[in-house]
Amino acid sequence: MLNRMYKACLCIAIFSAAGLAAPAQGSPFKKNWIDFNKNGVKDPYENTTLSTPERVKDLVSKMTVEEKVGQLLAPLGWPMYERKGNEILLTSKLKEEVRNRHIGMLWAFMRADPWTERTLVSGLNPQLAAKATNQLQRYVIENSRLGIPILLAEEAPHGHMAIGATVFPTSVGLSSTWNPALVGEMAQAVALEVRKQGGHVAYGPVLDLLRDPRWSRTEESFGEDPYLISEFGVGYVRGLQGSNLKSGRNVISTLKHFAAYGMPEGGHNGGSSHIGEYEMNEYVYPPFKAAVEAGARTVMASYNEVDGIPCHSNRQMLTDVLRDGWKFDGFVFSDLGGLELLKGHGVAADYKEATFKAFTAGVDADLGSNCYHKNLEQLVAEGKIDVAILDRSVARVLAAKFDLGLFDNPFVDEKEVLSSSVIQEHRALARRVARESIVLLKNEKSTLPLSREVKSIAVIGPNADNVYNMLGDYTAPQRDGSVITVLQGIKNHLGPQTTVRYAKGCSIRSESEDGFAEALSAARQSDVVVMVMGGSSARDFSSKYEVTGAVKVTEDMKNDMECGEGVDRATLNLMGKQEKLMQQIAALGKPVVLVLVKGRPLSINWANDNIPAIVDAWYPGMEGGNAIGDVLFGDYNPAGRLTMSVPRSVGQLPVFYNTKRAANRSDYTDEKGTPLYPFGYGLSYTQFEYRGISAEKLQGRKDSLVKVTVRVANTGKRDGDEVVQLYLKQLVASHTTPNKRLVAFRRTPVKAGEEVSITFTLPAKSFELYQGGGKWAIEPGKFMLMVGGSSANTILEQSIEL
Repeated sequence: MLNRMYKACLCIAIFSAAGLAAPAQGSPFKKNWIDFNKNGVKDPYENTTLSTPERVKDLVSKMTVEEKVGQLLAPLGWPMYERKGNEILLTSKLKEEVRNRHIGMLWAFMRADPWTERTLVSGLNPQLAAKATNQLQRYVIENSRLGIPILLAEEAPHGHMAIGATVFPTSVGLSSTWNPALVGEMAQAVALEVRKQGGHVAYGPVLDLLRDPRWSRTEESFGEDPYLISEFGVGYVRGLQGSNLKSGRNVISTLKHFAAYGMPEGGHNGGSSHIGEYEMNEYVYPPFKAAVEAGARTVMASYNEVDGIPCHSNRQMLTDVLRDGWKFDGFVFSDLGGLELLKGHGVAADYKEATFKAFTAGVDADLGSNCYHKNLEQLVAEGKIDVAILDRSVARVLAAKFDLGLFDNPFVDEKEVLSSSVIQEHRALARRVARESIVLLKNEKSTLPLSREVKSIAVIGPNADNVYNMLGDYTAPQRDGSVITVLQGIKNHLGPQTTVRYAKGCSIRSESEDGFAEALSAARQSDVVVMVMGGSSARDFSSKYEVTGAVKVTEDMKNDMECGEGVDRATLNLMGKQEKLMQQIAALGKPVVLVLVKGRPLSINWANDNIPAIVDAWYPGMEGGNAIGDVLFGDYNPAGRLTMSVPRSVGQLPVFYNTKRAANRSDYTDEKGTPLYPFGYGLSYTQFEYRGISAEKLQGRKDSLVKVTVRVANTGKRDGDEVVQLYLKQLVASHTTPNKRLVAFRRTPVKAGEEVSITFTLPAKSFELYQGGGKWAIEPGKFMLMVGGSSANTILEQSIEL
């Protein structure tokens, strides 16, 4: 439709319907091609029949240095508009940025949260977002010399961070599905919601390998295993980008955060990462490399430093590995404030030096635009940075714009933003993802599933009826009724014959016991108790924030946050009086189910010893309450599996499963050395039996090297999914290797009484080891293949020699 708009000279009626003024005489929208620079000539960059490289080359040749630098600037987006009712006004700030800086990008134009101070009243709903982005795009095109469209980047780690968007589970929940195809389907939905509102780049997926759950951003990680993260990263990238960026349904993916961000010293956000070359290449880099090979177009540098070199100035990382090694041809964003932080790291005396170090290391775009403006121009003028290098970075950004079709079709259709049917489809998908993410940790004496015939049930706890604690960090304000809490989800599964009593009992962090009496009373009067405890990443307007947008932890914090960007922890126990309340209710002798809603693994030793049934729902998103109800009442047989080991205490950290063999997990004198729950662990309402494994080498196949076949039977009385996990151990190698490492997995439905055969074909890279200097090779020798239902329960083994 929009291409026809241009071919029909962007007719007045359609412009009016789109909320745009009719094109004036001599405007760039008059012809059946767009005369962006208004010179009356069809320049090569305006010619749709030419290739992207040809169009980029011509456009760059016409630009001044100042205009080139402008294309690399990505200032904050939400200050660029004001909303008055349903009217959108572009601010003087936006006009100044276009006039004086020639900006090429904006970040988070549609973002709404307490940090941006954009609310349901002052922020953009989907219809207004489409109107605002069209208005913005038109202003930028008409008020820049060459008419270059603007690129809009949006946060989208588990849904578009904008009003009216679908909120899915956070990344730790997504990976707990062990279903990358499902998460890829989710990413398609996210891309559609971003693109239909006028966005072009989605920040996600987060590919940080987790090594310390005290880290505030644990919820954003897919887990502790590089292969698993790779599979989810590839699925997310392909879902966002699709096969055609000009489709109007897809967006560019940004990989975060490059690199080694998820293993900070002391669990402090942005802290130093202590890791060597071999571990970096075998653990940290593989998910990024896989996502780059899947076609990811942008990468974001991370705040931390590795071996004394901040990632934002690490040429070896950003150029030698990413570009020269992996042939990445997209562009690199700084993280917000990451360039300025080079001064904070003590490796740059001022922002000019920070600009030089970051740009020459390989950072193309300045998110926040506080460093590159003027400094980059001066460095070029002084001959310290070759203009050809500047041209190369600018070309990368412009190529993205051409490939997205922004020079041919810069607007969105305001009549077809997000229909109610599409939103309902996405909500149904959110429920499906949420229930596949739920992990059953304990089910003593078949406490679960609960009977719908129960006469009374008490739903107790700080997360039982808390809207924002269901969602995690990086979520926008929600309209009333848009999020299904656990209490509502339970009510939705019960009829009028059941009395449901609710009591909050306590808060996440507060030391007050004022709500205990009400909670105990509700429990005494009920046949069953569901306690909903855990954590919170819910920002509010009482919070203070760093310049990066991270929450500033202060002694007088008034909210319940114990997770979310900036909120690191020193302990991993349930905070406040949660455990004490749980102990008092358990003492009543009622059947108790613990539902955990949280963003990081918590040490729940007492609960594990004393509560008969425990369900881990992570932050399950806006349909989380219904998904939890599906599991509690047996409408869905849980099959989520942990992607992060759950420690007994912080004293065990780090406690990831794929440790080197020399680092034997022997017991401490005062505690076991094993985690409370291991990587890959999760229960079902049925039972599975592993009955056989075989392995054979494949000859003459470039895409696969070894075929492994496993037989699994469902010996229980209910249909269910089993997550079959295949691990590998190299018996002798040139350097230390793990006791086991995941090389394949499959979530497989198995009917009650059925036996299925599952075949994995392992490519050569499953057996390769890093050799140093960027080289990989298979080292001949014996390998042990191990299969089972978790990393600690590999029941069957088969050796093979290569």
